[in-house]
Amino acid sequence: MKNLLNLKLSLVLFLAVTSLSSCNNDDAVPAPETIAEIAAATPGLSNLVAALDRAGLVETLNGPGQFTVFAPTNDAFQAFLTANGFTSLNDVPVNVLTQVLLNHVVLGDNVSTSLSTGYVNTLATYGDTELNLSMFINTAGGVKLNGVSNVEFADIDATNGVIHIVDAVIGLPTVVTFALADPTFEILVSALTRETSFTFVNTLSTANGTNPAPFTVFAPTNTAFVNLLGELSLTSLADVPTDTLAAALTMHVVAGANVQSSALTNNMPIPTLGGNITANVTGGATLTDANARVSNIIFTDVQAVNGVVHVIDKVILPPL
Repeated sequence: MKNLLNLKLSLVLFLAVTSLSSCNNDDAVPAPETIAEIAAATPGLSNLVAALDRAGLVETLNGPGQFTVFAPTNDAFQAFLTANGFTSLNDVPVNVLTQVLLNHVVLGDNVSTSLSTGYVNTLATYGDTELNLSMFINTAGGVKLNGVSNVEFADIDATNGVIHIVDAVIGLPTVVTFALADPTFEILVSALTRETSFTFVNTLSTANGTNPAPFTVFAPTNTAFVNLLGELSLTSLADVPTDTLAAALTMHVVAGANVQSSALTNNMPIPTLGGNITANVTGGATLTDANARVSNIIFTDVQAVNGVVHVIDKVILPPL
């Protein structure tokens, strides 16, 4: 808390000094203006500056265009290094560091009042593709990013965008990250973790390039689960037999493929871990299970580092 207060004080002083500098004569030292310049002039962001320099991203954040940067504090970087077994920033592989840093950058000048709950794309990418990773922003009670990082100091204006100070490094998200971060999936998370014998969370956390990743996950909403209980005449999730629940959950996961919505076609068989379902796209993307039950895909292409999530409005069931 003390370090955060010191950072806020340094930012207040920085803004005051730059304001005074702008009012002085032409001989005054130019005030920092770009995102990279402001970060370099803020002591509490020195680890971020060192990381940007090592990753070769200083020029990007000095350049033209408009960026929103969620800037981790020095303490946030130290916690990230400790949690991942690194002694210093120099121990982090450059390619990993670059993607982690890009995962804090969103295109556009997004001031705090324009942020709303939902998904945006960061500049980080999935594997060797040009698919941008998603970020879940939750504005209920503040601004929380991917369920792990809070905006502590917002709206530091720069000529090429805006900086928001955050209290934790935003790691590269897995499909599990979004399930945990998005309240829409609270019942899904409860289902995935209901039994100690279930290994769904561990499996879906598998790193990309390691079997069975990547994954395509069709994620039912809370409402989808509530409707399922009514359909099965059950009172709560606890009433669903373990074998039935496990079998149903496997119907929502495709292993070994990152299937974006643009790849779906009519009458397309999709081999999930629990059996085939059928995709159709005419009139809106849908999935049909072996019981002729149709799920609408209501939100698509939430891209994680180890797969993609599509949101559906009905739980898929195995053959009954």
